[in-house]
Amino acid sequence: MCAAISVKKCSKCSSQSILHQAYSGQHLCGKCLSDSIRRRTAKELRKQLILPKNARHDDGSPFRLLVAVSGGKDSAVLLSMIVDIIGKRRDVEIIAGCVDEGIKGYRKPSMDCAMNLSKDLGIRFETISYPELGYERMDSVVSKMPKIGDLHDEANGMMPCSFCGVFRRQGLNALAHKTKADVMALGHNLDDMAQSILMNLQKGEVERSIRLAPHTSSPLEGLSPRIVPLRWIPEQEIHAHAVVSNLPFFHGDCPHAPGAMRQLSRGVIANLENQTPGTRHGLLHSLEEIRKLFREGTRESPKIKYCSLCKEVTSRDICQACTMKKWLSEV
Repeated sequence: MCAAISVKKCSKCSSQSILHQAYSGQHLCGKCLSDSIRRRTAKELRKQLILPKNARHDDGSPFRLLVAVSGGKDSAVLLSMIVDIIGKRRDVEIIAGCVDEGIKGYRKPSMDCAMNLSKDLGIRFETISYPELGYERMDSVVSKMPKIGDLHDEANGMMPCSFCGVFRRQGLNALAHKTKADVMALGHNLDDMAQSILMNLQKGEVERSIRLAPHTSSPLEGLSPRIVPLRWIPEQEIHAHAVVSNLPFFHGDCPHAPGAMRQLSRGVIANLENQTPGTRHGLLHSLEEIRKLFREGTRESPKIKYCSLCKEVTSRDICQACTMKKWLSEV
């Protein structure tokens, strides 16, 4: 005879729980989870997006907030939360922006989800594609990568995500210029942040972690400041909220992602969190403390450079996007 399955009750309201927060010890139902995510998101939004009572520009145009969407769960939750929290403000225009990388069987259905959600929320939807930026479609890039690796030692062993990440950042910058955005919101969750911190530590690139969003107190000249309102929300909680809220989002994975360093870091972070709940929060808290020490120290902030070819912000004389574009032109 099979034993009955015991379902824990919500720690807050005694309804049937759908999720266990191992780091807090709480069991939460769908409503209490969604309320918790909204509170944490609103708190971060207030800290990261500092708006005056009237945020309109001197010419009367509204403050423009570009929300980077992909059709996935994170950006779906981000957009819906931002609309719910500040969507009624007449002095703020919320715009959803999506970069089309050109990945067959992946980007179109995910973009359709993002477009449908934007329409449901009454939000303007803008897109930009790699060809519009002067780059090749990502499927074409992947087909040329073996030859590029043979020609350039720096490119040898690179994964598709290395190219796509560089081009996508340029795409987001272009969307910000296109929409005249004052600030850009990204859907990075707690797992994303922890993975980025770990990857940067592995490579000894602490300053790269310091430059991670949010950029509220340290904007870079020439770029719309990035904010990350979901940075303290674990991926599992975002997924659960998206499901119980019936948000349209694409469930598939990018066909070019397997083998990427972030995928490996994802597994490491998940194992650490499973063994020691709260690890992800600890990594992000550590970064916040490092940032404080960095700001209080005597070290000068990195000087801003602009690519000699495309004039975009970079840490090199020629940005990585232009370097990769040149590689692609050679094969």
